[in-house]
Amino acid sequence: MPTAEIITIGTELLLGEIVDTNTRVIARALRDVGVDIYRTATVGDNAERIAEIMRESLYRAEIVITTGGLGPTVDDPTREAAALAFGVETEFRAELWEQIKDRFRHLGRIPTENNRRQAYVPQNALALENQWGTAPAFLVENEGHVLISLPGVPYEMKNLLSDKVMPYLRVHFDLQEVIKTRSLHTVGITESRIDELIDELERLDNPTVGLAAHRDSISIRITAKASSEGEAEALIDEMEGLLRALLEEWIIDLE
Repeated sequence: MPTAEIITIGTELLLGEIVDTNTRVIARALRDVGVDIYRTATVGDNAERIAEIMRESLYRAEIVITTGGLGPTVDDPTREAAALAFGVETEFRAELWEQIKDRFRHLGRIPTENNRRQAYVPQNALALENQWGTAPAFLVENEGHVLISLPGVPYEMKNLLSDKVMPYLRVHFDLQEVIKTRSLHTVGITESRIDELIDELERLDNPTVGLAAHRDSISIRITAKASSEGEAEALIDEMEGLLRALLEEWIIDLE
């Protein structure tokens, strides 16, 4: 089963000017097809730093998904960074330029010359038409690994992810598993006390059990991987039964 990493690109994210919602959407989509996510990262609009983190992620994971940096301006360097990461040049794709102009016509606008930058992708990349915006996405395959670069605009990213990326990943990596999660919520007991009571269960590999402390409660997350949703739910049901037997007096069922 492949592993994945997610990279969000944009100095505005590092400065706290906007909130990253893309990572959560991508993570849940990958989780639903059984892909383990080992790391997520954010990097500013610098081509060399982006290329460096791309190379690091591609070394560790088979799937690397980036969002952001595909606009028409100078501070949108993802295309150039991806080319640097793979040691190639970017190349102009006339068909992408036509798609971009069609999108502008549909919006009743005229593209400026710098919009041509969006028609460049790394050599050997597979371009992904963006029917929801003006920035084409792309993916690059290399020695069993794939880099997929999506726009940062959440609406565009989400549609490209579901319409283009997930079907590609299912076929390319023969994804047959699912990952499901469920949370139980407790009050009136500390995180450390729960840890003492369920120590052995927290050490299991599948399903896994993890704790998260909140202001007035502690949640217990159960995560299972299986070949079908039914099998994953059965694993979770069994684990929930064990947890309830140990923690029943503190578990609350939220509506």
